Amino acid sequence: MTLVTGATGYIGGRLIPELLTAGHRVRAMARQPTHLADRAWSDEVEVVRADVEDAASVAAAMRGVGVAYYLIHSLGAGRQFEAMDRHNAEVFATAAREAGVSRIVYLGGLYPRGPLSPHLRSRREVGRVLLASGVPTTVLQAAVILGSGSASFEMMRYLTERLPLMVTPRWVENRIQPIAVRDVLRYLVGAATMPAEVSRAFDIGGRQVLTYRQMMQRYAAVAGLPRRRIYPLPVLTPRLASRWVGLVTPVPSGLARPLVESLVHEVVCDEDDIRGFVPDPPEGLLDFDAAVRLALQKVRDEDVATTYYSAVGDHSAEPLPEDPQWAGGDIYVDERSSVVRATPQALWAVIEGIGGNNGWYSWQLGWVARGVIDKLFGGPGLRRGRRRRYQLAVGDALDWWRVEALEVQRLLRLRAEMRLPGKAWLELIVDADAGGRTVFRQRAIYYPRGLGGRAYWWVIAPFHGMVFGGMQRNIAAAAAAAQLAIDRGADKP
Repeated sequence: MTLVTGATGYIGGRLIPELLTAGHRVRAMARQPTHLADRAWSDEVEVVRADVEDAASVAAAMRGVGVAYYLIHSLGAGRQFEAMDRHNAEVFATAAREAGVSRIVYLGGLYPRGPLSPHLRSRREVGRVLLASGVPTTVLQAAVILGSGSASFEMMRYLTERLPLMVTPRWVENRIQPIAVRDVLRYLVGAATMPAEVSRAFDIGGRQVLTYRQMMQRYAAVAGLPRRRIYPLPVLTPRLASRWVGLVTPVPSGLARPLVESLVHEVVCDEDDIRGFVPDPPEGLLDFDAAVRLALQKVRDEDVATTYYSAVGDHSAEPLPEDPQWAGGDIYVDERSSVVRATPQALWAVIEGIGGNNGWYSWQLGWVARGVIDKLFGGPGLRRGRRRRYQLAVGDALDWWRVEALEVQRLLRLRAEMRLPGKAWLELIVDADAGGRTVFRQRAIYYPRGLGGRAYWWVIAPFHGMVFGGMQRNIAAAAAAAQLAIDRGADKP
């Protein structure tokens, strides 16, 4: 049995189907297994609920496991992420040793000699903890991973696409050895069958060494964009640069900062010993241009399997909208409903297509302004968009929301991940009245935190009519228009 942690994350969600193809029996570990229910491979794996911060649950997940993949990190979790990473790795290492696991495989970061950024320092420390576990361990160390949806790739993509002229930090001249996500996955799968006496770290990188400037220019060429004008300045600190990245790209500044700090270093492979255990494919490793072309094709085809924001937090101890009002203290609700001249199917199609480029069917300026404010305070804003234009799945990010529950043609529940002094949900519901007519119900639910949270609700209350009222009317109108188009098409001979 092969255990994959971080199954809801960017790499874990892509590794599992590769392992299945290679003939592994897979156990997927997740804090919220429901977020794996819509994955194409979910019926082919054993899904277990476990949290790496809970030693007992990890020990239970390890039973009968031969190979255990550690694909967890606390990047973007705040100032304590290094301590969290070290503690979680120690819990995992102890559980693997006590369960008699034959190999641990970990994907870490490629780092140079000398002082390191906190992010790279933490990745190195996790690798050391796992290597000291007493279990044969393979640590794969990669720099920038090129693939649709990876945080590093999306940061480079949006900077290049949105800024034909940019002032940058000096690190754009540092050398980097990027690697395609396809090759990372191949090394991860191959690491499972290494000889028992092999327990060490391996550098993994692609075919070329490039500066970040060269990567952006080559991205522009592959994407059919004019050559970018890039002017490095010595005064841009990682903090300032990450703030700028957070505003220009969908990557929030809390995640952008450790990525930017890592780019201060030159990260080039010192060795390629991995090829002695996992040989290159006949066609060789993907080069930079080929990896970018493949990633962009995935984006155009809406075939992005996972993204850097695929992983979700654990909200199990937080209140839920269906709890009694007294369960979590005060609760504020804005509830609206209307009869829609459309079938449930037509209404649901509009609801499931909400957000991203499709918009929110209400006061657009208000949504944009709130998104900008959220980005300024380190939140996701509206730039995360949606993975597929018309389909959603539980766990998907949707602008500043997360799909928490989805019942086809009945309920879409979104949990807010924007910066708020409380917790918030938006429910869009397809219902029917006593006469069998289609009814669209909408609920905005808010649990305030402290006095500031209560004040926030009352400050924005005057805008509810424009935001939630407009959404109610416009979704109903869009569904009615879609139904009319369907009916007219059906009437044609």
